Amino acid sequence: MITDDPYLWLEDVEGEAALAWVAERNAETEAALAVGGGFAALKERLLEVLDAPDRIPYGSRHGEFLYNFWRDAGHARGVWRRTTLEEYRTDAPRWEVLLDVDALAATEGTKWMWAGARVRRPDCGRALVCLSRDGGDAVEVREFDLGTRTFVEDGFHVPEAKTQIGWIDADTVFIGTDLGPGSLTESGYPRTVRRWRRGTPLEAADLVFEGEMRDVAAGGRHDSTPGFERDFVFRSTDFHRSEIYLIAPDSSLVRIDVPDDATAYAHREHLIVILKSDWLGQRAGSMLAFGFDSFLAGDRTPEVLFTPDARTALAGHAWTRHHLILETMRDVSTSIEVLTHTPGAGWAREPLADVPALSAVTVVDTDPDVSDEFFLDVSGFLQPSTLYHGRIGSRTEVLKQAPARFDAAGLTVEQLFATSEDGTQVPYFVIGPDRTRQGPAPALLYGYGGFEVSLTPYYGAVTGRAWLERGGTYVIANIRGGGEYGPAWHRAALGAGRARAFEDFAAVAADLVTRGITTPAMLGATGGSNGGLLMGAMVTGYPELFGAIVAQVPLLDMLRFHELLAGASWIAEYGDPDNEDDREHLRGLSPYHRLAAGRAYPPLLLTTSTRDDRVHPGHARKLAARMRELGHRVLLHENTGGGHAGAGDNEQAAHNNALTHTFLWENLSPKAPPALG
Repeated sequence: MITDDPYLWLEDVEGEAALAWVAERNAETEAALAVGGGFAALKERLLEVLDAPDRIPYGSRHGEFLYNFWRDAGHARGVWRRTTLEEYRTDAPRWEVLLDVDALAATEGTKWMWAGARVRRPDCGRALVCLSRDGGDAVEVREFDLGTRTFVEDGFHVPEAKTQIGWIDADTVFIGTDLGPGSLTESGYPRTVRRWRRGTPLEAADLVFEGEMRDVAAGGRHDSTPGFERDFVFRSTDFHRSEIYLIAPDSSLVRIDVPDDATAYAHREHLIVILKSDWLGQRAGSMLAFGFDSFLAGDRTPEVLFTPDARTALAGHAWTRHHLILETMRDVSTSIEVLTHTPGAGWAREPLADVPALSAVTVVDTDPDVSDEFFLDVSGFLQPSTLYHGRIGSRTEVLKQAPARFDAAGLTVEQLFATSEDGTQVPYFVIGPDRTRQGPAPALLYGYGGFEVSLTPYYGAVTGRAWLERGGTYVIANIRGGGEYGPAWHRAALGAGRARAFEDFAAVAADLVTRGITTPAMLGATGGSNGGLLMGAMVTGYPELFGAIVAQVPLLDMLRFHELLAGASWIAEYGDPDNEDDREHLRGLSPYHRLAAGRAYPPLLLTTSTRDDRVHPGHARKLAARMRELGHRVLLHENTGGGHAGAGDNEQAAHNNALTHTFLWENLSPKAPPALG
């Protein structure tokens, strides 16, 4: 165990000594992996996928236009553009380019990256464009005129910060940003909400609401629905709990009295509440509707829109003008239906579309203020995406269909279940060669297991080319900590229960070997962010199960995570290192502190980014340094940019993926010697 941390100096993100050390590690990794024609050919094939001109250009509707952000070989940083639905239907739509981020970066000499835009409703004439410097979460905000395609001189402008901003009307916004001492929470997010009027100094914006320093964040939102215009503020007391208030006409705050772990919002005449715990006789995971005004008056009689069971959970939902589209999961495969409200008669429901088994369906966009239009994406592990367009009650058309990106001949998909240490059945997907026709093969196991994130089927073109085409098997584990079976599945791995997620993942790994799908020597694992913590737990807790592991932008020091960047916001997920009771289990979970000399660990590749201002790069740096000190096999690759995504453009993404899959294949393939042996 480490009592005094000798590698704190590596937490100095841009310190001269730290960056020099990182440069040495990067050179080692490049020399070990990025050599020879095989690496170059793989990177080229992956970049071809990422830059492919026939990708589906997913868009969002604002007024008469569909807006899309697009990167390709000629636009590394991307262009923000728009077109009409009529043009979008064609094979080669004519796009109106609104903002060329490459040109902006070149003109201003800053490595700008696109971080989204908030288009003003209902007129859709202006937008608040967010620009990230080299991929960080912090953004600079600038007002943009969609008619002239230029930034508005003397318009709304906010310097770089983790800003929350949104339109109230043509001349007013809600804003939370860094205004100096006391304006941010301990997690580094806005603590105050202000109403900022055009032409006035940001520092003079009217204070509307303020949270506590230990909150995660505070924010404001204007509901611009015609006839239902309302203003709300909220405070997130931790990552999973919040309070929401209606701003009354006299500027007083009216608490929306729902459980603080529920998700609640107003939609037209309704108050929608999604439960994370039992309430009013309804079980956790249910979706409820109330009359908004009657709820404020004290009525607590819900209309139940969705009730989960042991195998079914809510996956998502979207509104059209007159309907609610509901996405649900049963054993992690999705289905979709439409709910329609009739005053006095309640909610009627009917299926919206048939979804193939072991597939996923996602509502890409709707226009809830205007029409019953919807855009729907359907895909599967071996099924490229198909984008549908329709209006509820009318026929649905295929708008776009992505071509196959890898050779799927002979590949199969199946869902299996492993038994975890406490007897829980853990589902996982297996994509690869027909296992009834061959023996064990190299396999790559992916997991996340946190923050109620569900891992559903998807078409992975990069994984297909880099892994499946080589004869590898790809496995996705739906372990506890995720949301695949609703709130209870998540809560089972909270705090001191986090080890259950690790046990689930290890159980899947062992089950793959028992079934003859792979062997420990041919089994690799990968995960990022919270999934990087999972990978660290596999290295230190279950090294005998794996032949190689990759941890991307990982969380690894569980005794200092709350002091690094946004780490304090995750205390509700893991526990508080400053609380002695929590500190005991966090020390047991912390990969950095569990490393020991004399143990056999699988080869490890750590990847991170200097510009990751969410999960501190010090996590990966320090673990690499500690492993090197103890004589273990480890490589580190740290991108200078890219933020928490780890890559700022398609070329970087292709390079990172080529490194990862080269490392895995060289260590796991029985035909090649270990890369780090």
